[in-house]
Amino acid sequence: MRKTIIDAILAGICISLGGVVFLKVGGIVGAVLFSFGLISVVCYKMKLYTGVSGFVETKRDWIELPVVIVGNIVGCALVAAAIKTAIPELVENANKIVESRLDKGFWNVVLLAVFCGFIMTTVVNFARQKNWLPLLFGIPLFIMCGFVHSIADAFYYTLALDWDQWTAQTIIVYLASILGNFIGCNLYRTLQLAAPKKSK
Repeated sequence: MRKTIIDAILAGICISLGGVVFLKVGGIVGAVLFSFGLISVVCYKMKLYTGVSGFVETKRDWIELPVVIVGNIVGCALVAAAIKTAIPELVENANKIVESRLDKGFWNVVLLAVFCGFIMTTVVNFARQKNWLPLLFGIPLFIMCGFVHSIADAFYYTLALDWDQWTAQTIIVYLASILGNFIGCNLYRTLQLAAPKKSK
C-alpha cells in the first residue's frame, strides 16, 4: 500500500506539471504539452485515478482506488502550493477554469467527465500495448473539447482556491468529476458486457 500511495502522489505531480504548462501556454500547444503528464505516468507505471479506474477487477483494486484518488490530490496540492508562490500569475487562469466548472453544475460536469474518462481508458489501453501515439491525440482532444479530468481539476482547484474557499458546492461539483470519470473509464467494458453474445 505504501508504494501505491507514493505512486499516486507522483502521478498527481506529473499531471499537475501538465496543468502548469497548459495554464501558462494555453491553446492547442498547451494541450499537446499537457500530454507529458500522462506519458510520464504510464511510462513509470504510476497510479493515476483515470489510468486505473477502467481496469478495476479485484477486491484489492477496489480498496486501492480511494487511496489513489487521495494520493493524486495530495500530489496536485503540493504542486499547486509551489506554483502559488513561484508563478502566482497562473492562479487567475486556474480560477477561470474552476468558475467554469461551478457554473456548469453537477450533472453537466458528470457528463463532461464521462467523455474524458472514456478517452483516458482508451489511450492508456493503447499505451499499455506500446502504442503511444493515441496519447498525443487523446489528451489534447479532451482538453480542447472542454471535457473534465478530475485529477487535472484537483490541481486547478487547489491552485485557484485557498482551503477556506472550499464550499459545499465546490466539493459536490468536484465529486461530479470523479464520478463522471469513473463511468467514462468503464463505459466500453460495461457496454461490452451488456451486449448480447454471438451464438456459435
